[in-house]
Amino acid sequence: MNRRDFLIKSAFAAAVPLAMSGTTQSLFARPATKKPKAGEKAISWLDGEAPEAMEGSTWGLPWPQGELQTEDALTLKNEAGEELPLQTWTTAYWPDGSVKWTGHAIAATSAASQTLFVAKGNPVKPASPTLVTDRGAYLTVETGPIRCVIPAHGDVIFTSIERNGRAMAENARLIGYRQSKPEFEAGEAHDTESFLGRTKKVEIEQSGPVRAVIKVTGTHLTPAGREWLPFTLRLYFYAGSESVRMSHTFVYDTDGKSDFIKGMGLRFDVPMVDEQHQRHVRFAGEGKGLWGEAIRGITGLRRDPGQAVREAQIAGLPTPPLEEWDERVSSRMQYIPTWGDFSLSQESANGFTLRKRTKPGHGWIDVDQGNRAAGVAYIGGISGGVLFGMRDFWQLHPAKLDIRNANTDLAEATVWIWSPDAPAMDTRFYHDGMGMDTYEEQYDGGLAITYEDYEPDLGSAYGVARTTDFTLCVVEATPSRERTTALAESISMPAMLTATPEYYLASGVFGSLWSLPDRSTEAKKEIEDRLDWAVQYYKSQIEQRHWYGFWNYGDVMHTYDRDRHVWRYDVGGFAWDNSELSPDLWLWYSFLRTGRRDDFRIAEAMTRHNRDVDIYHVGKYAGLGSRHNVQHWGCSAKQLRISTSAYRRFHYFLTADERTGDVLNEVTEADRQLANLVPTRKLKGRTATPSATRMGIGTDFGSTAANWLTAWERTGDPKYGGWLKDAMSKIGGHPLGFFAGDFGYNPDTKKLLPPEHSQPGVSHLSAVFGLVEICAELIQLIDDDSFRDAWLQYCTLYNAPAEEQKAVLGTSFRPNLVQAHSRLTAYAAQQTDNKKLAERAWVEFSKEWGGKKTIGTNHLEGPNVLNPVDEAAWVSTNDSSQWGLAAIQNLALASEAQ
Repeated sequence: MNRRDFLIKSAFAAAVPLAMSGTTQSLFARPATKKPKAGEKAISWLDGEAPEAMEGSTWGLPWPQGELQTEDALTLKNEAGEELPLQTWTTAYWPDGSVKWTGHAIAATSAASQTLFVAKGNPVKPASPTLVTDRGAYLTVETGPIRCVIPAHGDVIFTSIERNGRAMAENARLIGYRQSKPEFEAGEAHDTESFLGRTKKVEIEQSGPVRAVIKVTGTHLTPAGREWLPFTLRLYFYAGSESVRMSHTFVYDTDGKSDFIKGMGLRFDVPMVDEQHQRHVRFAGEGKGLWGEAIRGITGLRRDPGQAVREAQIAGLPTPPLEEWDERVSSRMQYIPTWGDFSLSQESANGFTLRKRTKPGHGWIDVDQGNRAAGVAYIGGISGGVLFGMRDFWQLHPAKLDIRNANTDLAEATVWIWSPDAPAMDTRFYHDGMGMDTYEEQYDGGLAITYEDYEPDLGSAYGVARTTDFTLCVVEATPSRERTTALAESISMPAMLTATPEYYLASGVFGSLWSLPDRSTEAKKEIEDRLDWAVQYYKSQIEQRHWYGFWNYGDVMHTYDRDRHVWRYDVGGFAWDNSELSPDLWLWYSFLRTGRRDDFRIAEAMTRHNRDVDIYHVGKYAGLGSRHNVQHWGCSAKQLRISTSAYRRFHYFLTADERTGDVLNEVTEADRQLANLVPTRKLKGRTATPSATRMGIGTDFGSTAANWLTAWERTGDPKYGGWLKDAMSKIGGHPLGFFAGDFGYNPDTKKLLPPEHSQPGVSHLSAVFGLVEICAELIQLIDDDSFRDAWLQYCTLYNAPAEEQKAVLGTSFRPNLVQAHSRLTAYAAQQTDNKKLAERAWVEFSKEWGGKKTIGTNHLEGPNVLNPVDEAAWVSTNDSSQWGLAAIQNLALASEAQ
């Protein structure tokens, strides 16, 4: 077992005891990296060691303002001082034009080590650079080992992947099935029809020399000519790599009432040239588990072909010539069955089945079962083949791997992202409305009893999306069992390079609202221990509560039900969290300060989920997100506070992930939706503004500012900076500042209009959806004293005694979420160097809702629960997120007052 396996396996074993006992060990802590020399930036592998199968990698790196200019080249070295090929591009700029974030790619052939070093200098060229050639009707991409042909239009993604001049994989196409009902009664006629992806456009996004990216866009087409389910598919090629990574996103553009997806996946052909007994199939199971057999097996027969023959076939190596076999076997080969079809189906997070058959028209034979398959298979022979698979295979169930016709000249392989073995995909709303037809019934009814903000026809999944990553590895021979499991590991969870927590902090990005872990006092140790415990508790809950599945994986639940000992998965607005009160921010800041794998992976899974599933990408709600609900799209509150870039930009800058970048682009002007769907439409007694459109100065402005800031950083376009500066001056110039509550807004000109009312307004939700973090960055980047003063006034007064509020505002209010807002007090203390405010922040931090919590869990087993679980009934995701952010930021801003 290598180190990465040990760390991964230890996580599941240790997470539950950690939660049970309250132990505060830090899981997944990476070993200390080798110290960089002056001018170097150290990066290291998230899992602690370089991957066994190195097929190329991409990551992001921040830079302090002014340190790196756009014309500066960067180079890469390993621990031995060897220079390695590196490709670099800019992903963000500081306001002065210097580089803020860079994206990087490392080649497949690089001599990677545990620690790598980036420095200024010209990079070395890869021995086999990626080469992209545009031939008009098609593109070709070469990496050295392989050559891929990608047509500009048509029904196939690529026509061939060649190695040594031979086509090893052909005619990759996106396929699927739909039906008009989710299920059919016994004997009822089915009306299932197929659909096929059709390419409309191919673009070269990167052309090497280390990494090439080809973007393919299109739609799926039924035989009747209907276009639906638009898709984006990126193909990634790394210098020296024998693999092609594919990232596939489709948008669900149907109301789900008459369209039910019965299957969806990627299919390609594999020419078979070897003799039947020289052809091999492999399926990766759980951990190091591997099932591997030949198409025509020659072990276990009544007659023995010979030990050398048997051992060669088991190893996937060429067997001795037939004349060297025992003649009693070689003369009867035609009587040994050939197996053509193989299927591994993962219909739940805890069970897969493996079957095979000789050919269509004959029965399937059960091979074996298991828990969680890696989602990787191989089809080919001694002269080569294709190892293929899917990331997060069991987590995104129902999924399936199919191999068909392996005993013919042309095998067929399919990665099903929605298995046709499973029930059809059903996205219909889960109840009939229960008579909530008016705003009054919805607001005073549903919200009052189940916390659900229901509205007819607003619980549709039309416009949500999902992304799946595939990898095809074209090899020259059947890979060894050890090589197969190493490649399977890299496919199911790609290795990731990250910088050190010290460097992230020193670079000044993300508002510098965190510090490194500090256990120097008992009080600080207690906070640090709970921060560690909280992440591990959620990791254990994801596992024990099985928060997996195609639409669900990556999200967590909102609130717990003490009586049933379950999270409130079926109670209105208490079920899936959908970024409510910023768990995304809590987890990403946790990673930045610890550098731990567990913090990163749970945050990454959440971002990959909510950037796709919780946001509308097409349709009338495009650019908005859905509030928490039993279904991710179920709530009628479609809001900027869910779709905001504030939550996704961490993942983009740390990974340079293009899909996350697409979503950041989509929401850049999501503020236009404020004119189309008013967030506060159900509230009573709202006063008019000079415009029909409002912008709440809390969640609306914070979300919009995050979108504009991200676009400004990524493009350097001064237009976005101008929008921000104008909005900031309007807020800062208003007598009530952030206490104005809301402004009128013109989405076309991006102008805030002063509200007609003159009474201060405040909401406890204004600052808990990223406003704190975004304002800190705006103040850091843009010199506007009036905005800074307005924000510091809000930070100082929100939790202030009533007499202080009244002295400034002429009125007082009772603050809610006091502990969460303690970090606002701490920010004001830090900015004004006010020791009394710093001390007040810690007093406020101690005022936890429901009293101080003691970490630890109770263990429950049947018959009280379905499965054994470890329960901390006091935990809610709202509190966990805001407590975590307050703890992290108070430690950074007011540490000496603790």
